[in-house]
Amino acid sequence: MSLTPAQQTSLGRALGELQSLADEINGNPEALLELLRQLEGLHRTIQDGPFRGSLPAGRNQLFELLQNMESSGGWPYIPRLQLRTFIDLMQPDPDPEGQPLPV
Repeated sequence: MSLTPAQQTSLGRALGELQSLADEINGNPEALLELLRQLEGLHRTIQDGPFRGSLPAGRNQLFELLQNMESSGGWPYIPRLQLRTFIDLMQPDPDPEGQPLPV
C-alpha cells in the first residue's frame, strides 16, 4: 500500500521545507550536521517504531516486502547487493535434486 495523494502532498511539502532549510544553512557545516542528525533521529524513530510494528508476521509476506524493497531501490543504508543477498538467503532450500521447494 502506497501513500495516498494527500499523504504524498504532505510529504512533498515537508521535504520541500527541509530542502529550503538545507539551502538556507548551506555553507554552515555545523548547522547542516545538526540537520542531518535530526533527520537520522527521525529515521530511527520511524524505523524502530511504526515501521517495525508494521512488518508482516508471515514469512511469505515478509519475503514479498523484501523483494519489493529490492526492486524499488532498497532500504536506506542497506546497499542493494546486501539486500539481494538477504533475499537469496530467505529462498527455500532446494531439494536434493537441485530444484527449489515450493514456498
